[in-house]
Amino acid sequence: MTDFQKKYGGYLDFFEAALKKYCAEMNDLPSMLAESMRYSLLSGGKRVRPVLFFAALELFGRDFRGEAPLAVALECIHTYSLIHDDLPAMDDDDYRRGNPSNHKVFGEANAILAGDGLLSEACSMLLHEGMRSEAHLMAAACLMDAAGARGMVAGQSADLLYSGKAGSEEELRYIYEHKTGRLLTAPPVMAAILAGGDEASMRRFGRELGMLFQLTDDLLDVKGNGALMGKTAGKDEREGKLTCVKVFGIEKSERLADAAAADCMAILRAYGGRAAFLEDLVRFVRSRDN
Repeated sequence: MTDFQKKYGGYLDFFEAALKKYCAEMNDLPSMLAESMRYSLLSGGKRVRPVLFFAALELFGRDFRGEAPLAVALECIHTYSLIHDDLPAMDDDDYRRGNPSNHKVFGEANAILAGDGLLSEACSMLLHEGMRSEAHLMAAACLMDAAGARGMVAGQSADLLYSGKAGSEEELRYIYEHKTGRLLTAPPVMAAILAGGDEASMRRFGRELGMLFQLTDDLLDVKGNGALMGKTAGKDEREGKLTCVKVFGIEKSERLADAAAADCMAILRAYGGRAAFLEDLVRFVRSRDN
């Protein structure tokens, strides 16, 4: 096991324990609502966003163990977006993380409510954390801005708008920066806010990492193994989605992904050895097969 895998595993173990504790406290919710929320929250996944948040906190010398609620709120928002993204009215996917999508298990109405519940719970957690300090309030605002109508939701709207159309590089970049990029930019920026670090560099890093993540995602839809990815492969082309492969082709998309990874590394270079884990995380995102 590499140092990166050990470190990632440590972050992951801490986060999963915090997430299970949160899920165990849902007993006062209606049983169907609690079951459907838990189903998607506990269905696994790489937890890239919480891990990124924890690693960025440590980059700036702050103990990540004191910020578990913000990480759980972040994952609740990400999970709600996946539940809604899989719905027939959106991307219409039957599988997520190797399991049937939420709406395939609980029905569309309950899946919508599970997503609504997770988003509302995240807002509640962020409000409570915001009472701790001005920095926590600013970090909470950063996350909600990233998730909202000017962030992730705007990207999802654009994704629907441009489906089935030729699409331009500018339109593709807008989708990338909002639908995926904003929720990957928020964790390192939140960490910088809490630790008094360089927000601007973390914003640039998160933007490039989001670009890399979505470029890789689009490429995997074409060349990836559906069983490994845990979701249906080849759907983007069948549904006419605006992707890098559609705009640039596979070879140029691969070069763009390499360039985004290089840009991430260039930003992290200023932090020296403290950024070793984040550098490995960039390599992990670039080489991932799911």
